Amino acid sequence: MRQARDGAGGADGPVGPPEEPGAPAEWPGAPSEGPGGPSEGPGGPSEAPEGPGKPGPPVFLADHAAIERGSITLAGAEGRHAATVRRLSVGERADVTDGAGTIAECVVTGAGSGVIELAVQAKRAVPAPEPRIAVVQAIPKGERGELAVEIMTEVGVDAVVAWQAERCVARWRGDRADRSLARWQATAREAAKQSRRAWIPEVTGPEATPAIVRRVAAADLAILLDPEAPATLGRISLPGHGEIVLIVGPEGGVSPAESEAMARAGAVPARLGPTVMRSSSAGAVAAALALAASGRWA
Repeated sequence: MRQARDGAGGADGPVGPPEEPGAPAEWPGAPSEGPGGPSEGPGGPSEAPEGPGKPGPPVFLADHAAIERGSITLAGAEGRHAATVRRLSVGERADVTDGAGTIAECVVTGAGSGVIELAVQAKRAVPAPEPRIAVVQAIPKGERGELAVEIMTEVGVDAVVAWQAERCVARWRGDRADRSLARWQATAREAAKQSRRAWIPEVTGPEATPAIVRRVAAADLAILLDPEAPATLGRISLPGHGEIVLIVGPEGGVSPAESEAMARAGAVPARLGPTVMRSSSAGAVAAALALAASGRWA
């Protein structure tokens, strides 16, 4: 079974990264989670509080304790970005999140070289999204993995698991595994800020196939993307709660042994549509379909 391969109709061209981490989207009224202005769950609060037609203020990261104190100092990379790139000045609005559902609506009270002082005006808690969307991403070559994580984060994925599939060309071992995972995690943080998310996706791995099979067995629904599957993902009934796991294989396809193991664990094969996409593109498209069908984008 082949999950993704090069071919006509695939998403070969990379989508460019955001102009600046944490910067507002480049179109008016950009939604927080993707097209359609989604909420974190059916009836739940949106992560972009400013309303239709009004892009929210820039988002920065701070630990929860700083948010609770009511005064936040942005220094280091966050401070440099706020002061030098965003050029925030006294009186301007900014939001700060702990990446775990808490948003502090702030006003700049002081600005210096690489440092911004913020006063918390209000705080709100954004519930964890339901259902939770996790993508098991076979490790692509080069920078395509970071591209996949970036787009999946902007779309609204809640977890990304790097999968060392049997047919992956790229191999994460030793120090390289640590560095590669750190890059994926940094990409998710910056993309979450750019898209104004209250929750930063959990990025873990690399995991071997036995660990992926266990995750499939524990999921409320697991879908193995396969361009030769008889059913399309859009025709599968999705749960409104729990975890949906989407499995994206490597460019060389999921091996028969891996496919069989996941099927035994309960994975359902499904194709995305009439075209074949690259491994780095398929996860974001599958997640968008799942978010829409499950009510996350309602």
